[in-house]
Amino acid sequence: MTETFVADCDQRLSRDALEDRAARGAAALAALGAGADVPVAVIMRNDLTQLEVMRAAARAGTVIVALNWHAASDEAKAICDDSGARCVIIHRDLIDALRPALAGRRVIGVTPGPKLCESYAIAPETVATDEDIPEWSDLVAAHAPLEGREMMRPLMRYTSGSTGAPKGVRRTNTGPKRDFEDVLRRVGTEMMRFTPGARFFTAAPIYHSAPSTLTSAALVSDGVSVFLAPKFDPEAFLATIAAERITHVYLVPTMMSRMLKLPDEVKARHDLSSVRFCVSTGSPWPHDLKAAMIDWWGPVFWESYGATEIGFMTMVSSEEALARPGTAGRMQMGGSVMILDPDGNPLPAGEVGEIYARMDAFGGFDYSNDPESRKSAEKHGHFSVGDLGWLDADGYLFITDRKKDMIISGGANIIPAEIEAVLMRAPFVRDVAVFGAPDPEFGEKIVAAIEPAEGHAPTERDVMAFVEGKLARFKQPRIIDFHEVLPREDSGKIFKPRLRAPYWEGAGRKI
Repeated sequence: MTETFVADCDQRLSRDALEDRAARGAAALAALGAGADVPVAVIMRNDLTQLEVMRAAARAGTVIVALNWHAASDEAKAICDDSGARCVIIHRDLIDALRPALAGRRVIGVTPGPKLCESYAIAPETVATDEDIPEWSDLVAAHAPLEGREMMRPLMRYTSGSTGAPKGVRRTNTGPKRDFEDVLRRVGTEMMRFTPGARFFTAAPIYHSAPSTLTSAALVSDGVSVFLAPKFDPEAFLATIAAERITHVYLVPTMMSRMLKLPDEVKARHDLSSVRFCVSTGSPWPHDLKAAMIDWWGPVFWESYGATEIGFMTMVSSEEALARPGTAGRMQMGGSVMILDPDGNPLPAGEVGEIYARMDAFGGFDYSNDPESRKSAEKHGHFSVGDLGWLDADGYLFITDRKKDMIISGGANIIPAEIEAVLMRAPFVRDVAVFGAPDPEFGEKIVAAIEPAEGHAPTERDVMAFVEGKLARFKQPRIIDFHEVLPREDSGKIFKPRLRAPYWEGAGRKI
């Protein structure tokens, strides 16, 4: 059998070499005091070292808290404080911007490789070695491999709540304790169709739940190689598929849209015949975009619908998607779904209601700082995913609208309340409403409707200057509309649907 590898644009290791380094890294984590109750925060872009850290944590039984490296310092601090992370492993060029969040914690640096620096235009002076911050690779080299291994624990994910404050999703066992590697192997077999010799590739940021879980599944599946790109570039992505004979791919609709915009001669230049399976998650996948990709690559596409709290829930194949346009598929891995009316009563096939799901395969969950929210979202042993939809007679799920006031842009979940809370601190803002508008590339873009404070006449530049440094770039508004008076319901609450409606007219979708 051909030796399996893990690779990024800067380096390549055999799977055996990765596991050896992971065993040494596990010993280093144990020496740092990390463990099941002492998480380690990871703030990194896509590279092979991040995979090494993930595997080291798995062997050490350490919980990883993966942070979006775009996060502002206040956001990173809030998550580190809430999770109890005492150690942070971080790319060195990100340290200066996040120093307030790192204060009082043990910081381990990772020097980004040349290709990673090139991809993000990282200046050499920003990655200079700080003598007070040890290098991860030096810690790995200084430790003997950890003997044996602990039970792998799932990552701790953060998702914004209805108040805008991040909530940590902690995976819990609903039955006998189990090694999360067993769950990942099942994902690899039942969802990803991995077989020995498969080659998995993604450019999606692995701080996100879905690409991280699927990449982890590839890393524990027998005979699977893993390729990781630092960021998505349409033509480079196609070139890598052709050069490495990639068989399994993770993409999101934003990436597909960009590839479809390439000139026909560029698309024809790359041999994609090795691809057997491509899965998409995270954001709505318009039917016309899906049909165009199937026409180009063939019926290799699958879509999965899921939630951070529950895991992957449904799957739908290319053939099913063409036969039932708009469906998210049927429940997988023994999961179940219910459509309930506002009183919690089950609805028959064809009727729209709130979607509640249960996926015991991934275990239960709780929130780190909002237990009441967890309880209020559960009915009949199923958890609300915040969307509205219906089931057909064959059990296929269709999603019609989003109950939660959430924006999904480029696969990232963005809570308007968090952005509104920041903008309300501006002296020139009397009131504000934030919502999503359709975007052909990212799914949705952020709109901020602002009612200026009396005596002020702010400009778009004023707003953007105010949010800079307070919100991560992907959370900053793309459209700013000024209103003399924002529309309000009789209760005084801003009538957000009225503001949102004009943007969605003619979009052919509601989410």
